[in-house]
Amino acid sequence: MKVEIRQDQGTLSTFVEIHCKDVTEEVAKLKRYIDRYQTGLTAASESGETVRVTLNEILYAESVDKKTFLYTEKRVLCTEKRLYELEEILDGRDFFRCSKSVILNVSQVVKLKPEITRNILATLKNGEVVVVSRRYATAFKKLIGIGD
Repeated sequence: MKVEIRQDQGTLSTFVEIHCKDVTEEVAKLKRYIDRYQTGLTAASESGETVRVTLNEILYAESVDKKTFLYTEKRVLCTEKRLYELEEILDGRDFFRCSKSVILNVSQVVKLKPEITRNILATLKNGEVVVVSRRYATAFKKLIGIGD
């Protein structure tokens, strides 16, 4: 895949074109990623205010007691979406279902530590640790390029 950036002083806004022979799954994923790059989710803050959070801000999403929470570096937000709905919205290389109740933003991971139980401890850039369960560990390693 070849990537080019062309700077044009006459252009008023940024736009992206994808030139391809066939629309493969990889090209479709790239389009979905670009489409949602600046998009976000609506969620409620601790004080009950409705806020918008960009996908890049989300460290992970977790389902607890039939409620879904979005964790960012500085706050915890509650969303009306179920985890499976978030999984569809967050589809792509950056987000990964790492356990039954957690979706992890892979780009926020700074350190990995394997455990004897075959789980993986993923340390995020804010210092929090999220468990990648052994059920998802093989797919996770493959996604980040360390698996078979």
